[in-house]
Amino acid sequence: MTTSPHEMRAACLTAYGGPERVVLRDVPRPEPGPGQVRIRVVATTVSSGDARVRAVRVPRGMATLMRLALGWSRPRQPVLGTELAGRIDALGEGVTRWKLGDAVIVMRGISMGAHAESVVQPAEQKIVPMPAALSFEEGAAVCFGGLTALHYLRTVARLAEGERLLVIGASGAVGSAAVQVARVLGAHVTGVCSAANRELVSSLGAHRVLDYTREAFADTGETWDAVLDCIGATPYARARGVLRPGGRLLRVVADLPAELAAPFQGRGSGHRVTAGVSTERLEDMLDLCQWAEAGRFRPVLDSVFPFERIAEAHARVDSGHKRGSVVVQISE
Repeated sequence: MTTSPHEMRAACLTAYGGPERVVLRDVPRPEPGPGQVRIRVVATTVSSGDARVRAVRVPRGMATLMRLALGWSRPRQPVLGTELAGRIDALGEGVTRWKLGDAVIVMRGISMGAHAESVVQPAEQKIVPMPAALSFEEGAAVCFGGLTALHYLRTVARLAEGERLLVIGASGAVGSAAVQVARVLGAHVTGVCSAANRELVSSLGAHRVLDYTREAFADTGETWDAVLDCIGATPYARARGVLRPGGRLLRVVADLPAELAAPFQGRGSGHRVTAGVSTERLEDMLDLCQWAEAGRFRPVLDSVFPFERIAEAHARVDSGHKRGSVVVQISE
């Protein structure tokens, strides 16, 4: 750990590429300005989004757009990380909502920067009290999967009580959150995953679990009101036959042609296809935390790495076999 009070360690992406491109460096420790708080990061995650940015491993047609938005040869913000849990250790002028020592969950989103010992965040933006029922490691993993699931299921699909939902990729960070969110919303949930993850997905509340290596959902004869594709494996042509009238195909991962085509697909069959970036709303963060406190939502943790091994955390995400979220512990 750095010994200077004015410096901190951060995991910096030196250039786009493999996990070895992520290295720990000493950087200036930020100070909160008016209306801001500084959080000592206890835990963060390496999400699939972080890994995609690091490797420019994005859907077809998105690489040039990503480089234009984030930086051509390397990101202008070299510190990745979209979500974290920690304690407030400094208050900017005018902040009255928070006090020193408060345990909080923060969603950084496109601003990133969570892979560091400290971050500065506006006191009123995407920061919520951490539920006492969660560990810091679990708190760090609430937002990426949970907010994506809520965006697609509640905001976009308006999933109603009693409707039937199919979750493809039900054991990942988004899929495992979606199974739980859908149960809170009162839906009947079928999860699709490998046999190794069947027990996990069932324990999260799925009414039925399909092993994709043995049974294709399109061959079951069943139909669903909504299909949530968390892994980018289901074009509309494949889902059309299993969608009920008024059904919705929700594509969390889609390439540029699919995003452009989505608004025009399904109209002749009475279906709706949605693809694109999810929103990150403070009210959704509060709902997830309320459900967590009540025992109705709990992030799934694949593994926890110390900060010094964050490159290994990236490699674990790259493996394609993680269950839930890969967490990095920054401090005690």
